[in-house]
Amino acid sequence: MKKALMFCAAFAMAGGLMSPASAGYRIGVSYQNLQNEFIVNIAKAVEEKAKELDVTLIESDGQGKAEVQISQVENFIAQHVDAIMLIPFDKEGCVPAVQKAVAAKIPLVVFNAQVANVELANTYVGSDDIEAGRIEMQYIADLLGGKGNIAIIHGPNGHSAEVQRTEGNKEVLEKYPDIQVLFEQTANWDRAQALSLTENWLQTGRPLNAIVAQNDEMALGAYKAVEAAGKAKDIPVIGIDAIADALKSVKDGKMAATVFQDAHGQGATAVEMAVKILKGEDVPKVVNIPFKLITKENVDSLQ
Repeated sequence: MKKALMFCAAFAMAGGLMSPASAGYRIGVSYQNLQNEFIVNIAKAVEEKAKELDVTLIESDGQGKAEVQISQVENFIAQHVDAIMLIPFDKEGCVPAVQKAVAAKIPLVVFNAQVANVELANTYVGSDDIEAGRIEMQYIADLLGGKGNIAIIHGPNGHSAEVQRTEGNKEVLEKYPDIQVLFEQTANWDRAQALSLTENWLQTGRPLNAIVAQNDEMALGAYKAVEAAGKAKDIPVIGIDAIADALKSVKDGKMAATVFQDAHGQGATAVEMAVKILKGEDVPKVVNIPFKLITKENVDSLQ
């Protein structure tokens, strides 16, 4: 989290900071929230690819607020950028941001998270969050032998990843009537909130056999609560993203598993798509970056 805060400090809160002058294209990027380590990793990949392709970036932190991202897109339009890249925080709330970019006839690449009118964008680059939800829940179902009591820690209500990962979670659960969801609540992608939430659940005394968290930050918070309660061997915890702390936790035999989401692949590909559009080249409407289950057996492949 400290790294995220340090990285976040390098960005303007609304208008953004422009990188050094370039002979190439100027692209405005609105990140949903640079307090999130995974989004920070995407931003690093965006910067690396932009440097490689001689692209000038104007980057902004959406601070987890749709209204801030809408304002940022308006600023990009006023600055006459060549293209806009958007990681929407809110599936419905960021609809006007897409509409404004399209109305201004500025090429738009939506990436990592979906928005309700994503079809208006030139392309979407990201991973299938429904599949991520399926992967993590299937792993827990197999681990429990198809029966037991679980908790689900959701991302922010209405966020596209939360909606789709929940859909994937529930799709798998339909096949296992003997798995009961005792608790489910949002922790807003936040480690501290997940810690507090899990502590409260454990204090009820109800028997819990596993925790399914919709990202790694929340999984790490949940695991900390489970470990403090002396139940680390009894309650496996899984997350999504494969951030560094989660990979270490899996390798150390703490978190049961995580689902790898390719931050570098998403960030770099989004820049590549934007440049191709600006060059007049054809791009697919959807570019899928696949997920992968990571356990102690294959964690070294990512480190």
